[in-house]
Amino acid sequence: MGEKLHYIYCTLEYYDQENGIRGGGGLGVLAADTRRVAEEMHLPLVTVTPFYPTTMKQVMKNGKLLDEKTHVNYEDYGYHKLDYVFVKCNGGLCKLDVIQKICGTTAILAVTEPNFGALYQDTSGSDHRLYQEVALGFGGYQALKIAGAGIGVMQLNEVVTTFMALKWLDDLVRGGMDFYQAMTVVRSRTLYTNHTLVQAAEAEFTLGQFEKYVLSNLESRRVKEWVVKMFDDGRLKLSALVLELAGKRNCVSKLHAKVADYHDVAGEKVKFRAVTNGIDLKKWVMPEILAYYQKIGLVEENLTVTKENLAVIDLVKSEDIRALKAHGREVMNEILKDYPDQNGKILRFDEGDFVFDFKRRLVDYKRPEMPFSDIKRLREVLEPRGAHYIIAGRVHTGDVKMMEKLEGILEAVRGDEYLSEHVHYLADYGERLAYGLSVGSNAALNLPIVGLEACGTSWMKDVANMNVLISTLDGGVADAESKFCFPVTGDTFEYQLDRLYNWMRMAIQTWDNDFDLEFNIAHQLYGYLRIISGARMMQEYLDLWWAA
Repeated sequence: MGEKLHYIYCTLEYYDQENGIRGGGGLGVLAADTRRVAEEMHLPLVTVTPFYPTTMKQVMKNGKLLDEKTHVNYEDYGYHKLDYVFVKCNGGLCKLDVIQKICGTTAILAVTEPNFGALYQDTSGSDHRLYQEVALGFGGYQALKIAGAGIGVMQLNEVVTTFMALKWLDDLVRGGMDFYQAMTVVRSRTLYTNHTLVQAAEAEFTLGQFEKYVLSNLESRRVKEWVVKMFDDGRLKLSALVLELAGKRNCVSKLHAKVADYHDVAGEKVKFRAVTNGIDLKKWVMPEILAYYQKIGLVEENLTVTKENLAVIDLVKSEDIRALKAHGREVMNEILKDYPDQNGKILRFDEGDFVFDFKRRLVDYKRPEMPFSDIKRLREVLEPRGAHYIIAGRVHTGDVKMMEKLEGILEAVRGDEYLSEHVHYLADYGERLAYGLSVGSNAALNLPIVGLEACGTSWMKDVANMNVLISTLDGGVADAESKFCFPVTGDTFEYQLDRLYNWMRMAIQTWDNDFDLEFNIAHQLYGYLRIISGARMMQEYLDLWWAA
């Protein structure tokens, strides 16, 4: 890569099965999309991430969702080893291989070792989790030196990547720079991106843990003293550390930036800018649909979407939508061959079948159980049209509450003659299944509790692939100036539930009427296509570096 400066993108979670790394959810998918978009824009971006030699596959056995470990060899995915580095951990040295894969103008630069563990192994404040974060931060910084990638700017995804900026500060001071001058350099060129309002990613560690894993990797006495002074009653949240090191901060949707509540060490509330997430249209939109958008002028050849492009929205016609989605249904059916439902059944849907889907990481605030709150009413929505409902999503290992909710949903479904044949849970949700459902379903549900979803990107793939979106106005959905989806609103859960069932009926009616289908799909695209664009997101990040 040479000695030139790069855009350094640091993430503990990366989800790119094509390149051998499988993350845990939306942050990892977003990280991979960001690198791909940078490659398409010919930007010199380096993604620094762990390569996890162990990944988890989820399977249904005897009605239970189980995790199975799978070993991954980085050489099988085109990485080559550059060298190795050491980090100090608990009184010993841990050796990490530095591996790299060049992708156009970008690169995936990873650290790995056989006992690295799976992503998010153990609890957020555990020694093993701290080891993974230290390996990424201190090991990743050394990897940049080996790869010859200078730091132009550095983006830290979530607080768990803080140690890379800390090592940068330490290296500058050790090299002779005054501490405050070094801090100015690091702060001016470091961006902290917060991706979640549910702080599962927020970690708190003891001074004893830092002495074993962090302070031992710092070479500057001045930097060590500064870190130790940040501890309050012997404990430190990583958010406190990252807010001191990163002079720029952003959240991943407009609503997220408004409601994020963080305070610095002086007790002052921290202001966040908004850069709404986007998706790589080339990766996630069915090629035939993307070609159609480009043909009518809705999307530029370079995958950007401008306000001027949206002026041609009237060219979207119902006959084109139906033809494109019929092909998408074929694509989905082919993918579904590898994903039996909870009963072991291989699903196949005809072009005329109506399919709802709920696909995303299964976690409490996303409310996967909401449509099953009234089994009778759900059946009354689905049965007249013979409609099907697919749930696809991973439950994080250790999330007992969500596992119980999923089991409760499946038990309720088994108890209803119609739903037992028309509601399907698909295990081991990942990129491929997400793509298949996006291109082949008719309508998608996105139901987070308002104020808890930072952005979400699953709904973006649905809109881009011409699905009817039924959603609460949370995260990136709320970015639009008006309601361009079927909005699940209301001050009470009961009212929201009424709206949900009514909109599900309306989605079915929409697909059964050419005028309604044309209007609603065009309406969604007009409101959301520019927001969805990963090129727009990347340009806003570039602009952010020049903002005062």
